[in-house]
Amino acid sequence: MIDNFISNLQDGIYHVLHISAYDHILFLIVLMLPYLFKDWKRILLLITVFTVGHCLSLSLVTYNIISVDIKVISLLIPLTILIVALFNIFTAGKKTHHTKIGLLFFIALFFGLIHGLGFANDLNILISASENKLLAILEIALGMEIGQLVIAFIVIFLSFLCQTIFRFSKRDWIMVISAIVLGFVLPMLINNSLFS
Repeated sequence: MIDNFISNLQDGIYHVLHISAYDHILFLIVLMLPYLFKDWKRILLLITVFTVGHCLSLSLVTYNIISVDIKVISLLIPLTILIVALFNIFTAGKKTHHTKIGLLFFIALFFGLIHGLGFANDLNILISASENKLLAILEIALGMEIGQLVIAFIVIFLSFLCQTIFRFSKRDWIMVISAIVLGFVLPMLINNSLFS
């Protein structure tokens, strides 16, 4: 029982922190860019809502409620990153991220559903082998939450350093990092297998 818990927890953390999951990392970077340590409640809530989206899509695939075309999902995932990065660029320096809380969390939930579908088929094999599928999903989700919090902490810590020590303005920091993320995402969209 404890071995299964640790294994599922590791799978969840691995999904977020492994270099092959850099699309997940890029999404978390652009999602967290506008925030600082003082926004920890909002950060925790955003990440948890994003994890809930993952869980829902993983459950839908595990219980054969939906099936997905991985080519479509592999296009939608970088598209979600592109949308958030562009949102950051166009709203940098404005108070947009601290208003409209409902819309922001709905977007995090919806994008969590999409990102969850991206790895649902892989994890479905592991979950199907479990005696209690729902418990396995929750254990994996806990691992993802931990991994996402690690990424969030790193992003916010780097934001803090660059804005306080190196004197980047918050607006410039958000715009530069979002533009760098766009540089990674555009080739993912252009070279997508759906267009081949």
